[in-house]
Amino acid sequence: MGQKNTGQYIFKMPDIGEGVTEAEITEWHVKVGDKVADDDPICDAMTDKATVELTAPTSGVVTSVGCAAGEIMAIGGDLIVFETVDGTESPIPTPIKMTAPPKAAKPKPEPKPIIEAKTKPVTKPVSVSAPSDKPLASPAVRRRAENQDIDLSLVAPSGKAGQITHADLDAYSKGGGSTLQKLAGHTDIKVTGMRRIISKRMSESKRRIPHFSYVESIDMTEVERTRVHLNATRAPHQPKLTLMPFFMRAIVKAVKLWPQCNATFDDEADIITQHNPVHIGMAAQTPGGLMVPVIRNAESQNIWGLATEIARIGEAAKTGSVAPEELSGSTISLTSLGKLAGVMATPVINRPEVAILCPNKIVDTPVVNNGQMVVRKMMNFSTSFDHRVVDGFHAAEMVAYIKGLLEHPATLFID
Repeated sequence: MGQKNTGQYIFKMPDIGEGVTEAEITEWHVKVGDKVADDDPICDAMTDKATVELTAPTSGVVTSVGCAAGEIMAIGGDLIVFETVDGTESPIPTPIKMTAPPKAAKPKPEPKPIIEAKTKPVTKPVSVSAPSDKPLASPAVRRRAENQDIDLSLVAPSGKAGQITHADLDAYSKGGGSTLQKLAGHTDIKVTGMRRIISKRMSESKRRIPHFSYVESIDMTEVERTRVHLNATRAPHQPKLTLMPFFMRAIVKAVKLWPQCNATFDDEADIITQHNPVHIGMAAQTPGGLMVPVIRNAESQNIWGLATEIARIGEAAKTGSVAPEELSGSTISLTSLGKLAGVMATPVINRPEVAILCPNKIVDTPVVNNGQMVVRKMMNFSTSFDHRVVDGFHAAEMVAYIKGLLEHPATLFID
């Protein structure tokens, strides 16, 4: 992993496993000229699986680094060069293990933004009026405009020869114009870290998967009534139920009948793998961006077990403590916009999966039931499928089956 040459130790980007060929160096903990000891943290490297903290394989002085923070480093590339102390032999570096840093041994720094933004001024000023010389106005009018933070170039003149008067300032202020200012400049945003990974994965998914979306309307009145009742009668050790465990129970039952939806597709080897266990990826919005932690073996858990696991793994994702192995291996995904929910969505499939399901907002809606107009709690259920693997007819069948389970929630508890 390293080599010693004339007092230098060249530390190459280590192989961090799982087929990763490159990683983004998100943060350097050292700089050129710093003295480091063996096993001191030197940088954080991010892959689409996890963030890895890399440590110094030797003691010495940093003489160069292979890239800047936010840049990509290939596995095997020259990551950092040390001047070793007295030319002594460097110890054999210990294997790198994947973690979910940062560790809490030292004060936690202020969170750094996933993207770096810098504002560049536009050299040519922006004008919303026709090109002209300095606006005509008396010293008194100019003084008043300055005190009221009014840009005279935005004020329509009514005086002789185009001169701006006090009356013009009054008219401008009454129209709310005094709160308007010209804007100049623009913001460049460098896509780094988690945002870059999300961008890459979503682009690959849309480029390689022929998506088709299907939306069904579901009457959620009874399942919502059941959820409220279970929450009111739950034991102290039991978690509060959201609708997500009910959807997961429905998915588990549905994919037994449509196994092609609980599958992954290796489109390079042309192999579709239908999975027996149901590992549900739960898309979650976090301060660092979209993450998809996995609820493993959902088929083996009851409604309360699912609720407990959803709460645990959701909190871990938000705090950055989710383990790397909890971010991979899903066989089907469930996503939701939470309280926003929306009327419908066209969710993007989490490649190499072939299906993703998305509950939307529940809305009190007048519907005709047995010839009578009644108000029911209705929801649009949005889904997307890989058309190479799942036929539209079978997707519609499965969604209709899920609809039936949720409209008659007792069936969710019958094995």
